[in-house]
Amino acid sequence: MTTTPTRPDSTPPRTENTAPSGRRAPAWVVTTMALAQLGLFLALLTPVFSSLAIKVQDLVPEGDEVSALGLVSSLGALAAFLANPVFGRISDRTTGRFGRRRPWLVVGAVGLTAGLAVIATTSSLAVVAVAWFLCQMFANAALAAFTASVADQIPVLQRGRVTGLIGVMQNVAILGAAYAAKVLGTDGLLLFMVPAAVGLVLVTVYAIALPDRPLPQRPPSEGGLRAVLRTFWVNPRRYPDFGWAFLSRFMIILAMFMFTTFRLLFLEEQVGLSEHEAVSVMATGVLLYTIVLMVAGQLAGWLSDRLRRRKPFVGLSALVFGIGTAMLITADSVPGFYAAEIVLGLGYGVYAGVDLALVFDVLPDPEDSAKDLGVFNIANAAPQSIAPAFGALLVGAVGGHEYHLLLGTAAAICVIGALSVIPIKSVD
Repeated sequence: MTTTPTRPDSTPPRTENTAPSGRRAPAWVVTTMALAQLGLFLALLTPVFSSLAIKVQDLVPEGDEVSALGLVSSLGALAAFLANPVFGRISDRTTGRFGRRRPWLVVGAVGLTAGLAVIATTSSLAVVAVAWFLCQMFANAALAAFTASVADQIPVLQRGRVTGLIGVMQNVAILGAAYAAKVLGTDGLLLFMVPAAVGLVLVTVYAIALPDRPLPQRPPSEGGLRAVLRTFWVNPRRYPDFGWAFLSRFMIILAMFMFTTFRLLFLEEQVGLSEHEAVSVMATGVLLYTIVLMVAGQLAGWLSDRLRRRKPFVGLSALVFGIGTAMLITADSVPGFYAAEIVLGLGYGVYAGVDLALVFDVLPDPEDSAKDLGVFNIANAAPQSIAPAFGALLVGAVGGHEYHLLLGTAAAICVIGALSVIPIKSVD
């Protein structure tokens, strides 16, 4: 469909699927929405932050784990890169009595659970790689529908607080992912399937509770190669604010995953801990990170709504996150690692509390929100595809067991992400 720019002083057109501007979303919708975010990311991020690294170490010879984990993670992130905008466009155009978002929430959660079951039970690295690709594909089908449902249901006056809560839930899921390895041990079946089961239940509850109305009429056909290519594209010259927000998110996510993909190995190789000690220290570090993040995210979201300002919060938080990343360069002890995690939690907490609200405010077309959010999600998925391979290259460039170049590069990338919000004009 043809889109027209949304001016900052205009009210975008609204259908039954667009959030009304003056009425708050019901508490039960917000609550189940937040729990769905928690469940979906718990299922997806437990492999990213712990269980996938443990699984890969069990399958490859010692010394090959960094390159193997980088390969598997990159393939999964490639699936996320492709799937999110595709399923976002499909979600926008889905007809039927179950609504636009609900079917893809359920299909995505079920597919993710099935893929994780395959990973948990296989003894082949190749099968792990293929299954993780499929896991990311199904997870991003659910994520595309979920993120669009937030834009559908939450009005502008409530977005800072709700997106702040959603950001907190994502990072509570990271905490749960870190503690999963500590609580469940290295039992592959439990480590993969317990978080998957929690995610499936919470996403299903949200799908049932979601007031997702069907489209009133079937959208016009948009066949041909150009329509397919538009799935992955929003013209940054026509919508420059969307483009700058995209670049900022791309840089911050790239910097974050350059470290978090290798966090467990960092603790083993840089700090000198055993695998068992590293799992425990990582869990405590992520606990500190999450506590700070929860407070910072909720306060930043509330304050952003009150002040009607987004850009200062996003820019400053990116700089703080860069400082925390730089602190890891000298973190050769457990207390140093904990201190860096606290600063990282402060930076990313403010960022997570406000950035999604900023993104919703610069969407080109509220009626095509899932497609445009799917395009924007490339700024989440593409860095995750690049970061493992790029990070492994940087670690390998200095001997394979040093992380200084990796962390210094990530800190510099954060600065670029902070500067990228300055040219945005339609949002203060």
